[in-house]
Amino acid sequence: MEVVGQPKEINEVYPITTRSTSSYILVKRGIGIILSILGLILTMPIMLLTILFIVIETPGNPFFVQERVGKNGKIFKVIKLRSMRLEAEKNGAQWAMKGDSRVTKVGYFIRKTRIDELPQLINVLAGDMSLIGPRPERPMFTEQFEQEIPGFKNRLVVKPGLTGWAQVNGGYDITPKEKLKLDVYYINNVSPLLDVKIIVKTVRIVFTGEGAR
Repeated sequence: MEVVGQPKEINEVYPITTRSTSSYILVKRGIGIILSILGLILTMPIMLLTILFIVIETPGNPFFVQERVGKNGKIFKVIKLRSMRLEAEKNGAQWAMKGDSRVTKVGYFIRKTRIDELPQLINVLAGDMSLIGPRPERPMFTEQFEQEIPGFKNRLVVKPGLTGWAQVNGGYDITPKEKLKLDVYYINNVSPLLDVKIIVKTVRIVFTGEGAR
């Protein structure tokens, strides 16, 4: 997959040469807090209605809490609206596949529109995540990908994001290696302009459902 403005190849060790400054990190954090509070207020009716539909289709906890790997390898619990059946991982952890039979009817819609990700605004407020950055992976998959793709953990030098460069350039449809290349590109080129570009692309994806599983 080729992304406009991105080198076709990145050194196989995936070096991080981030240009981000402490001042921009502070500004980004402040903006993240403000937008997260506004986002939670504005989307609360949507989340409440979604919760109702979730429990009607498959009674049980409408929220899905799962361990993810954050900045510098810190483990935290990500919050999502449940899009799969309660027994989705009774046979162990599985990588989400396109057309996954574990996804409910409501789950299909909220994954397509990314509504299931809205509770992660709480993670942003808590400081475990940023609005924009590499998407956080589960500990077991992080270790697996590091073994298969040396340098995968390099993406952990920044906070994971609610959305990111990899998500708006393929999302679930790209391989872990492609995701790493896109994440490294973002980390090495982070700027207000790139963040705005990602937000605009994210809004488009919410309405088109691109890259959903």
